[in-house]
Amino acid sequence: MSLTVYAPASMGNVGVGFDLLGAALAPIDGSLLGDRVSISSADAGIHLSLAGHWADKLPQNPQDNIVYQCADFFLKQLNRKDGLALVLEKNLPVGSGLGSSASSVVAAIYALNEYFDNPYDEQALLRLMGEFEGKISGSVHYDNVAPSYLGGMQLMLGTQSKLCDAIPTFDDWYWLVAYPGISLSTAKMRDLLPKQYDKSVAIDFGRYLSAFVHASYQQDPKLAISVLKDVLAEPYRAAAIPGYEESRAALAEIGMLTSGISGSGPTLFSITDNLQTAKKAQTWLEENYLQQGGFSHICKIDVQGTRRTD
Repeated sequence: MSLTVYAPASMGNVGVGFDLLGAALAPIDGSLLGDRVSISSADAGIHLSLAGHWADKLPQNPQDNIVYQCADFFLKQLNRKDGLALVLEKNLPVGSGLGSSASSVVAAIYALNEYFDNPYDEQALLRLMGEFEGKISGSVHYDNVAPSYLGGMQLMLGTQSKLCDAIPTFDDWYWLVAYPGISLSTAKMRDLLPKQYDKSVAIDFGRYLSAFVHASYQQDPKLAISVLKDVLAEPYRAAAIPGYEESRAALAEIGMLTSGISGSGPTLFSITDNLQTAKKAQTWLEENYLQQGGFSHICKIDVQGTRRTD
């Protein structure tokens, strides 16, 4: 038996929902923006090989790779001695703000669960994904793994019975994402944030996030855009991302509705309901924001989430 699983890129925070909101991304040109993991049988042991544009940025010792560790965990939990041959196709840059580690972990764990006839249910699988992704990013957060796995825009609930749930999205929005070509450590970007916030900031955070969720259910795009503000992270991270503040201002002049930092950066996102405006903004970013190794995509929300592509 052999199978291949694709897990889409994701945007943590979505600006307004620090650690509590995430969205999966699907480029409108049909390309796959995310990692793939393939599994087939082997004689004995776990064998991992790397492929994809960003494979050379990963640990070259297989046992240091999170995909290998996921496979080792599965075999031990199921008390099995199967030989496994895995291939990680690394299509997302590390430290990009596009859920790179989440994509690898989600694809690997989903693939392993499929390979061994689904021993874990959806919520158990999601918890496993969060735990393994946390080993890379430094702490357990579900705003990347949940949308990458389940698709759509996911709101983190954190209850005993349900970790997250999907909220409605705006079908006519285009999400332009631009990765400038540099990597930023998630842990280091977290260190830029204050240890405590003023009460007024906490109230604004709750107000904007609840208003955005309300607007999503009411399908009120004007309200949603007006409250899509990041008061917790962007004020402290923006200056650490070269060219971000200038790009945000330029995108507003071009006519984009709002812009923000994807995850902890350096990828930025920008929203519009007009494809021509998105293309104009994309051209500007490619000429002014992207460095060597950078890329941009005009996306919709990926409603499928993780799926088999074999």
